[in-house]
Amino acid sequence: MSATPAPGAAPKPRAELPDHAPHILIVDDDRRLRELLARFLSEQGFRVTAAASAAEARTRSQAFVFDALVLDVMMPGESGFDYARSVRETSLVPILMLTARSNPNDRVTGLEIGADDYLPKPFEPRELILRLNNIIRRHAAAPEPRAAAEGAVSFGPFTFRAERGELKRDGETVKIAEREREILAILSQARGGNVDRETLAGNGGFAAERTLDVQINRLRRKIEPDPANPSFLQTVRGVGYRLVID
Repeated sequence: MSATPAPGAAPKPRAELPDHAPHILIVDDDRRLRELLARFLSEQGFRVTAAASAAEARTRSQAFVFDALVLDVMMPGESGFDYARSVRETSLVPILMLTARSNPNDRVTGLEIGADDYLPKPFEPRELILRLNNIIRRHAAAPEPRAAAEGAVSFGPFTFRAERGELKRDGETVKIAEREREILAILSQARGGNVDRETLAGNGGFAAERTLDVQINRLRRKIEPDPANPSFLQTVRGVGYRLVID
């Protein structure tokens, strides 16, 4: 990302942002990048708070409720992966990992932890905005499928209550990420019927469908006795998936 102003260009006056503007927390130990991101996102209509470390991010989170986190991976002390893992213990806030670690294994690790998206550096600023808006919109829309599915569905030792987004195993709550709730809600609404991949992936094209595979595998590890041979969340070849309910 390059945000160096043209020689002689006057800085843009910062417009007052409405209270409902999405509030983003940037967590990155690179001061220059933090400042560039903060300026760019502000110009795009976001409210921005920045932190140089996971510890500082925790302090900021005590004072504000954020609509999304833009989180670096490689930071001194607590890594972005570790911080994202701790955030997911108590919060479903959308997380976009923004990092120079573009190895596919790192991307899978981020998604397994519960990140909603993963964008490697260097990146196209417009792509950052698109991805950020997408995860915020998806998070805001999550109650709709949950509300549409009436009552609870059971499969094996599990019960999923769509209206609450709550998954339990033998009465004990199972921790699941927001996207996993959305997937279960949509599958539950189908009441054992087939759901195509496009519906589960949402808007986002091929990249979203590739991410769906990771999310399905992550969910299977939480609900299947043998994730390699799923009994409940089954693949329907050429179509998508189905949840085998009792």
